[in-house]
Amino acid sequence: MIRALFIFLLGSMLFPVDGTAPPQAVSFRVLAFYTDKGEQDHIDFAKQALPFFEGLARKDNFEFQATTRWEDWNAENLKNFQVILWLNDFAHTAEQRKAFEDYMKGGGSWLGFHVSAYNDRDTGWPWFVDFLGGAVFYGNNWPPLPATIVVDDRTHPVTRHLPATFTSPANEWYIWKPSPRLDKQVKVLLTLDPKNYPIGLKDTITGGDLPVAWTNTRYRMMYMNMGHGDKIFTSNEQNLLFEDAVLWLGRRK
Repeated sequence: MIRALFIFLLGSMLFPVDGTAPPQAVSFRVLAFYTDKGEQDHIDFAKQALPFFEGLARKDNFEFQATTRWEDWNAENLKNFQVILWLNDFAHTAEQRKAFEDYMKGGGSWLGFHVSAYNDRDTGWPWFVDFLGGAVFYGNNWPPLPATIVVDDRTHPVTRHLPATFTSPANEWYIWKPSPRLDKQVKVLLTLDPKNYPIGLKDTITGGDLPVAWTNTRYRMMYMNMGHGDKIFTSNEQNLLFEDAVLWLGRRK
């Protein structure tokens, strides 16, 4: 009788009487930076990204926070998060750039979308160009259009749920020169299918190597070209890609 009572009391401490399990500790913490100013299509993407990642956090047991306060981009705040997302903006000041470099060199993880990787000859941030595998923005198509995407490696944790090809919803596609694929430390996971060319009506990309998602293996990072407009989250396949990317970065040891 005493043994049975002890087992009952122990069980009631582990699992409440109503049958619900105690809350689990989150496995990692994610902080997303974005802006609500600027190009409307980029704002629309961020507005849809927030509830999407909030839903993933509940489903996959991680903590998700978001802010428009880029002045909070500093070492003291960043140390509390295992993954940083740039949804539609990037570091602008010398202090923010230095904090990002230190965070990444210290083993932090980054997932960037679309315009977050934008750089040109006036950007003046050579470290960031190297971080992207040497990629410098060269041009884009217009208007935003859907495209067939080739999965370069279906064994990678980020792309393991994808078919050999899939249709990505309407997006403004960036082309880079030089292509990040030329960097031996870069692993390209997705590429725009050449069968899409020419792509665009007003601004047209007629050819060339156009990586869509890649990682620079010297860092814990992933860049994805998607992120323009309000159609990005309409593909279940692509949504799995986003989910697997944040989980891969957050759970890496």
